[in-house]
Amino acid sequence: MLSCPSKSPASGGERGAKGVNMPSFSEILNKPTVFADRNVLSPHYVPEVLPFREKEIQKIMEGVSPALKGERPRNMFLYGKTGTGKTASVRHVVSKFDTHNSKAGNAASTSRVAGNAGLARAVYINCRMYNSRYRFIQKITKELVPELDSMGFGLAMLYEKMASEVQGKGLHLIAVLDEVDMVKALDDLLYTLTRSNDELTSGSVSLIGISNKLSFKDQLDPRSKSSLCENEFVFPSYTAPQMQAILEQRAKIGFKPHTVEEGAINLIAATTSQESGDARYALRLLIKSGEIADEKGVKKVTDKEVDDARRSVDRDVAFEAISTLPDHQQIVLLAVATLALDKSKNTRLTTGTPEEDDSFLTSGEVYEEYCKQARRFRKPRRSARWYREYLNDLEMLGLITTIESGAGMRGRTRLIRIGYTPSDVKKIVEKNFSIIEAKD
Repeated sequence: MLSCPSKSPASGGERGAKGVNMPSFSEILNKPTVFADRNVLSPHYVPEVLPFREKEIQKIMEGVSPALKGERPRNMFLYGKTGTGKTASVRHVVSKFDTHNSKAGNAASTSRVAGNAGLARAVYINCRMYNSRYRFIQKITKELVPELDSMGFGLAMLYEKMASEVQGKGLHLIAVLDEVDMVKALDDLLYTLTRSNDELTSGSVSLIGISNKLSFKDQLDPRSKSSLCENEFVFPSYTAPQMQAILEQRAKIGFKPHTVEEGAINLIAATTSQESGDARYALRLLIKSGEIADEKGVKKVTDKEVDDARRSVDRDVAFEAISTLPDHQQIVLLAVATLALDKSKNTRLTTGTPEEDDSFLTSGEVYEEYCKQARRFRKPRRSARWYREYLNDLEMLGLITTIESGAGMRGRTRLIRIGYTPSDVKKIVEKNFSIIEAKD
C-alpha cells in the first residue's frame, strides 16, 4: 500500500521516498535575494522619468498635440538603433496623451460646450506581432470597437468599421507602428491608412512609425515615403555617462540597498556604450547579473557576476536577433561566420590597419561565400545591391561591424567583422535552416 510522503519536522518541506527533502514554494520564495523589484529592471518597464530623452519626448508631444485640439497631426517617423529609447519615449507620450485626453473628456462632459475635447485616441501596435495589413487593421479596429467580434471579417469590412468609427465620432486617431519595417507589403498598409483622410469628412488618421533601420525609408514607394516621413528625427545612442545614470536609476529601485557594487554598474555602462549604446542590452545584463548573484548565494553583484552574465546574455541576444532575420540576411551572416572561422585557424597578430587585421573580411569574399551558401540552401542569390542592404541591416542590429578600407587595398572596399562568436552564429543559422527544411 502506498503512503503519502511525510513532512520534515525541521524544514516543513515534504520528504521523498528515501527521506530526501522535496523543494517547496515557501522555501523558494523565502530564499535570500539581491532584488527588491525585478519588474522595474525589465527593458519593457517605462519609468515616470526617462533620462536624456527629454528633447525627443518634447518633439513627439508637440507632434501629437494637434489631435487634442481637434486637428490632424502630421505623420512622424522615428529612427535609432535598438535600445535608444524610441519605444519607451513613445509609450511614455501615449500614456500622458491618454491621461490628458481622459481629463479633457471628463471636463467637457460636465460643461455645456464639449467642443473637440476628448475626441482623440493614440493606439500603440507592435508590428512584429501584427505584421500584415489585415492583422494590423484588425487589431486597430478591435482597439476602437472592443465589443466587435472581428473573426471572419474581410479586410474591406474591417477597414469600413475602422473608418466608420473614426468619422462617426470625429475621432483623431494616432496609430503607432513600432518596428514598422516588419510589416509585409508595408506600402499597401500605408496607402490604406493615409488614403482614409481623403475619404473622411470628420476625424483623421495619423501615423507614428518607429524603425531601427536608417535606410528603411529608401525601400518605400515614393508616395509612402512622402506621407510617412512628414516629420522625422533620429534617436542617438546613449553615451557611457548616460548609460551609467540610467542603470543607477533602475538599480536604486530594482535592487535592495548596497547589493550592487558601483564597479559593476560602471562595467556594464562602459561595455555597452562602447559596443552599441543599447540600453535594453544593458538592463538585461544588469538583471542577469543579479540572477547569477542569487544563484551563487552571494550578497552583492560585482564585476565577476557581470562577466558571467555577459556570456549568457550575448548568446541569448544573438539567438533572438538571428532567428528573426529573413532567410537571405541569415545566409549573409552565415557567410561571414564561415569565413571568420576559416581565418581564425591561421590567424596572425597584427598591430597595423584594419586591412592587415585577419578578423576583417572583404565585401567581395563575403559575397562570394554568400552565393555558395545560397546554393547550398537552394535559395536564388540576390543582387549585389540587395547584398549591400543586408550588410546595412546586419550592422544596424550589431551582428557585424563594417568600415571602408583605404585606397591602397586594390581600390576601396568594405571590410566586415562579425559581432559575435562565429561558431555560435554558424550553429544558430544552420539550426534555423534545418528546421525550415524539415518543415518543407
